[in-house]
Amino acid sequence: MSFSPSTRKGPVGVALIGAGNISKQYLDNLTVFPDVKILVIADLFEEAAKARAEEYGIAEFGTPELALNHPDVEIIVNLTIPAAHVEVATAAVNAGKHVWTEKPFSLDRQSGLGLLKAADAAGIRLGTAPDTFLGAGLQTARRIIERGDIGTPLTGMTTFQTPGPESWHPNPAFLFQQGAGPLFDMGPYYLTALIQTFGSIRRVAAVGSSAKTTRIIGSGPKAGEEFAVEVPTHVSAMAQFEGGQSSHSVFSFESPRQRMGFVEITGSEATLSLPDPNYFDGDLKLWRPGAEEPEIIPATGPANGRGLGVLDMARALRAGTAHRATGDLAYHVLDSMVSITESVESGTFVDVTSNAPASAAVPEDWAPETATL
Repeated sequence: MSFSPSTRKGPVGVALIGAGNISKQYLDNLTVFPDVKILVIADLFEEAAKARAEEYGIAEFGTPELALNHPDVEIIVNLTIPAAHVEVATAAVNAGKHVWTEKPFSLDRQSGLGLLKAADAAGIRLGTAPDTFLGAGLQTARRIIERGDIGTPLTGMTTFQTPGPESWHPNPAFLFQQGAGPLFDMGPYYLTALIQTFGSIRRVAAVGSSAKTTRIIGSGPKAGEEFAVEVPTHVSAMAQFEGGQSSHSVFSFESPRQRMGFVEITGSEATLSLPDPNYFDGDLKLWRPGAEEPEIIPATGPANGRGLGVLDMARALRAGTAHRATGDLAYHVLDSMVSITESVESGTFVDVTSNAPASAAVPEDWAPETATL
């Protein structure tokens, strides 16, 4: 899709739909980025919207309709539960608003493609988490790889293993329903990091399992309540990329020992350990043949946190340029995860037919807290 510069000037008006836990991380950043202005906090539960608005000094709050119909809102930040992502994003597109959605983009290919087509027909931008790949950690990794420090990138390994979020999350049941589990909840971070390195995924193979049919909430007002597990809580997946490279990934809510944030790219000359792709910063480790210890490389560039993708979209909107965390990239990640799920069910390799567009690198001096509009 080609874009024209926005006819509006100044900071871009933004509304949040969804005032749950993740909204705090977005608001901590978006309220200090001068190129965006938070105008509305909305939620189906108006008391939640009110509490969050008062916490951050946002004047307007209410139901999603307030955000969708607000004349000065240009971008809707969709922080609803995964099952509502497409419904809310489609409503925003129909209202003429650009959309940033938390991951996953959708829960199935059909609704995801429908959203892409609707947005394209309306000239609406779609952006989707994770935007962590825009942060200093993974952008520094990109610069290291692109200048040839590890030689030709060949293979990748990623690991995410925890006992599961029910011990600490006050309302974890949705994380064990269709469209969640460790694959759909955490997979977007790891798969996006791999795709940014190797390009589009072409085929996958996977196995999966669930150790328990029910789990018990361990904290908060619902502590002690039991809920059903609907999806595999351990997935081991292989992927082959368009250039022939391959990767192996583990996504698990079944490990007493936590191993989070492990991403390693092996090249013909060296191996690079990346920072946790769930975060925006962190040192990198470069392992050369024969070395007893790695070279520690500090990350450079912006590392503010969640909301960088919204800011990138806002600045691109005003300039008429492409933003980086696009709907097409998010759909490719979704397509890959659906294909992994199909491989778990079929026991065969599954082809991935969508493509991830290349995203422009983020300049080291990109300054989120500097006014540019």
